[in-house]
Amino acid sequence: MAREFQRGHKAKISDLTAGTDLYVGVQISGPGLTFDISCFGLDADERLSDDRYFIFFNQPKSPEDSIQLLGAQSGDTESFRVTLDQIPSQIHKLSFTATIDGAGQMSQIAPGYLRIVAGGEEVARYSFDGSEFSTERAVMVGDLYLKDVWRFAAVGQGFDGGLDALLKNFGGEVAEEEPEAAPQQPAVPAQSQAPAFAPPPQAAAPAPSFGAPPAPAPAAAPVAGTTPPAPAAPTSPQTFTPPGQTFTPPGAPPAGQFAPPGAPAGQFTPPGAVAGQFAPPGAPGAFPGQAQPFGGGTQLAPVPPEANVRVVLTKYAEAPVGDRWTEQNTNLVRATLTKDAPILAKQGSMVAYQGDIDFAHKGSGLLGKLTGALTGQGMSLMRCTGNGEVFLADEASRVFVIRLQGEQIYTSAQGVLAFDESLETEVRRIEGAGLPGGGFFSMLFSGTGAVVVKTRGVPVVLPVGAATYVDGNAVIAWSAGAQAVTTTSLRLRRSGYARQTTEAVNLQFRGAPGNFVVVQPFEV
Repeated sequence: MAREFQRGHKAKISDLTAGTDLYVGVQISGPGLTFDISCFGLDADERLSDDRYFIFFNQPKSPEDSIQLLGAQSGDTESFRVTLDQIPSQIHKLSFTATIDGAGQMSQIAPGYLRIVAGGEEVARYSFDGSEFSTERAVMVGDLYLKDVWRFAAVGQGFDGGLDALLKNFGGEVAEEEPEAAPQQPAVPAQSQAPAFAPPPQAAAPAPSFGAPPAPAPAAAPVAGTTPPAPAAPTSPQTFTPPGQTFTPPGAPPAGQFAPPGAPAGQFTPPGAVAGQFAPPGAPGAFPGQAQPFGGGTQLAPVPPEANVRVVLTKYAEAPVGDRWTEQNTNLVRATLTKDAPILAKQGSMVAYQGDIDFAHKGSGLLGKLTGALTGQGMSLMRCTGNGEVFLADEASRVFVIRLQGEQIYTSAQGVLAFDESLETEVRRIEGAGLPGGGFFSMLFSGTGAVVVKTRGVPVVLPVGAATYVDGNAVIAWSAGAQAVTTTSLRLRRSGYARQTTEAVNLQFRGAPGNFVVVQPFEV
């Protein structure tokens, strides 16, 4: 039997159910009113520090699918699936809200509720009606929040300012209002082989283990002077994909474009493997006889016709949000910054940014050390912190994102555009007569995170053999298992190189099979 909650009541989820896979349904209605029901994923400071956790009709799921918008079903105006044990550690509260779309006040609403279903049974219900509100246009209905363990709170707190007031309360930014267009509720495509997530109100079969039972209609309490609204026709049940299958709501990035936390991220792959990825050091590679370039820009998302953007600009629209690093195109990369997760980037590489971002061009510790050590190689760094997005580029060079999962890779100092500050970084100098400053600077990246490298033109990935020599100006990156030494080529004339400065001294790479070196066509 469902436990009834009043405004302000709280309880541990474990006291309601032993399950962590929850269905949260909200029923709200009023004569002539239209509602938008959303879920805000908040951090420990109760701020929306990562807007990927603002779940609403235009963003129907969180990156790792721990929060999913399911639509109207089983008598609920809107419903969500929440998998508590998959919610990332930075999310401490889920606030379920309802806002009026257009004119109206919450005092006009009919009796409604928020309910929690687990294992096919309703375990908690918070009922409310218009008598609890006055001129409010938005309301925080209920919260799931983490305080040692996950708990539920019946909130019922209203805001006169509607959605704008809600966003400001959670630390979000209110976007400029665009030309009015009819809102469209995306339909979740049915999965023919998946069991129904929630049965229709007249379903004869028992609910599946995670389904939501039909919601009993709340007692009719018509608002004085109005005619009670006619009952809504039953809607077709939506479906959910059980664990182990893939569920892609409309509006989500194409499959493979986004790697959820914990999943193996795309790597920098040698020719012959999947384009746009980098093979981890030590992996066997089938390099000989293959000349396919690595990497490539992210496919640009089409702009919907209602955006009123000229056709000529459509193909240049901003790429959809992927993970933390997204290749906007072959020459531009976008970093999505969140609180306490800064990046380091080449000074002057920022071409645009959105949100509250701070750029520090001087610093101590790692930043000062790297800046000082690399100045001789023409590289100094800036630290980017805050919440928002930063677009980075460098003289229209091609950019590639290398994602490391507890691995190592060397890069030339001049080939680095940006990287996660969480990576362990070591500056190494390869000594050699005739090289600039008496040596060649390289950077060793270790750990889990991303490095963005830049090249002049499309690079080539070469296997490291017994006699692999690369011009110091052309080398971009190499596997950690490859050893780089300087050598003076006595068999080549100086005219064999494009310049008459240091090209007679090049780098020789040695290593076991499976090692590689990335070379740009800068000298061609």
